[in-house]
Amino acid sequence: MDATTSRGASSSLPLHLIVDDTLALVSPLQQSFQRSQRLCFGDSAPGEFPLAANPSIVLHVLTSCNLEPEDLAHLEATCTFFRKPANFPPDFNLSMSELAALDMCQKRAIFKPMTAHERELFKQRCGGSWKLVLRFIMAGEACCRREKSQAIAGPGHSIAVTASGAVYTFGSNNSGQLGHGNLEEEWRPRVIRSLQGIRIIQAAAGAGRTMLVSDAGRVYAFGKDSFGEVEYGGQGSRVVTTPQMVESLKEIYVVQAAIGNFFTAVLSREGRVYTFSWGNDTRLGHQTEPSDVQPHLLTGALENIPVVQIAAGYCYLLALACQPTGMSVYSVGCGLGGKLGHGSRTDEKYPRLIEQFQNLNIQPVVVAAGAWHAAVVGKDGRVCTWGWGRYGCLGHGNEECESVPKVVEALSGVKAVHVATGDYTTFVVSDKGDVYSFGCGESSSLGHNTIIEGNNRHTNVLSPELVTSLKRVNERMVQISLTNSIYWNAHTFALTDSGKLYAFGAGDKGQLGTELVAQQSERGTPERVEIDLN
Repeated sequence: MDATTSRGASSSLPLHLIVDDTLALVSPLQQSFQRSQRLCFGDSAPGEFPLAANPSIVLHVLTSCNLEPEDLAHLEATCTFFRKPANFPPDFNLSMSELAALDMCQKRAIFKPMTAHERELFKQRCGGSWKLVLRFIMAGEACCRREKSQAIAGPGHSIAVTASGAVYTFGSNNSGQLGHGNLEEEWRPRVIRSLQGIRIIQAAAGAGRTMLVSDAGRVYAFGKDSFGEVEYGGQGSRVVTTPQMVESLKEIYVVQAAIGNFFTAVLSREGRVYTFSWGNDTRLGHQTEPSDVQPHLLTGALENIPVVQIAAGYCYLLALACQPTGMSVYSVGCGLGGKLGHGSRTDEKYPRLIEQFQNLNIQPVVVAAGAWHAAVVGKDGRVCTWGWGRYGCLGHGNEECESVPKVVEALSGVKAVHVATGDYTTFVVSDKGDVYSFGCGESSSLGHNTIIEGNNRHTNVLSPELVTSLKRVNERMVQISLTNSIYWNAHTFALTDSGKLYAFGAGDKGQLGTELVAQQSERGTPERVEIDLN
């Protein structure tokens, strides 16, 4: 019951000057402030909870329980206590729920370095509320595993980031993409020692290149010194064998990097998207040279809309946007195969909203861009795919193209929380930790280990199938990463909630992190990689 709005109680209860003695229970943010005094009801009527008697305890509960922004909004909507000024620093006019949202924001690494002016601009960009800022930050954390352990299956090489921010790399190293100061392959995970003292929160891999993002918003790159097309070797003849900070990004606080074909994109803390290269004919909304290493703001519809995640595929980019009205997906670039999701195969020079999600009543929360197809997970757990359906990578039981997002009906009994895409391959992780895969079966990267009799080709999977080899591991899976390149055989990583990493697929360069026996070039069943990511 709302004690602050009960007329019967408020007319008879005396007011007392309460000195708050509960600071020992309050979060560190509140402990730094002076004790505050507050007029509250001295006694509560039967059946009423005296919220106002101990506001510090209430604030502590709201903050420490890590409530969702929607929960805080519901409290404000249903109880005047939570929407009245809380009379606490740093802003005495903030409501209790707004103050709790601000407190939770300040615990995030990307938020801590902000000045007061930057925070205010950030809040206005997100919609004018700290609850909306918290929603924006949490959305980015959920879809990118920011500040959590993660594994990246790149083209021929691999990256593993621990929860504490240490980075291990292994596999192909012909361009120095492992960052160890040499060009030697590594068949076992090896920590990048030159990054000691730098906490990495996100990683991206391309053919011959690696990019790492630190909790200070700095980007470190190594491998082929090119932001354009690297597979053909026409550019990027110079190699960088140890992590070097990208000077052109020093003025941008970066939280995510994505490497596509012909271009690289980064996402700023405030939700702005910048791209390098691939600007000829204004293909990404700006006119540049292919070798341009200066970041250019992605112009058009996303200039004033905050983005929480970017995903790069073959000549196209997807952006997951977070607005007060809900989540949405924008696409830009090459439309071949219908992979932009607009109902056609035409290119888009500027970001364009994919309208189909509104028609399907789906709130996107995770987006993945494969080489020629894309996928989204909705808040309700539904999965949508679209683009070139070769080998069954869309999961619709056929190999037809879909030019707009289409719900994968075969997963109707599964609540998905994560999706990953590669070259004609798709993986889905359920809320129970089960993994489903479909698409091209080459190099055993689907995890089903089924071979067509009479030859060495693996069968393609046209509809989602449970990866039973991961089910037998008896661990809850939280992330899948697979190679997203048309030039390399794929390998796959599966990360458990306990920090264990399992690998399968192509391993001829050591990218699985485990030795292969005899003349093997791939592994059909998951094997534990000897590294603890927690």
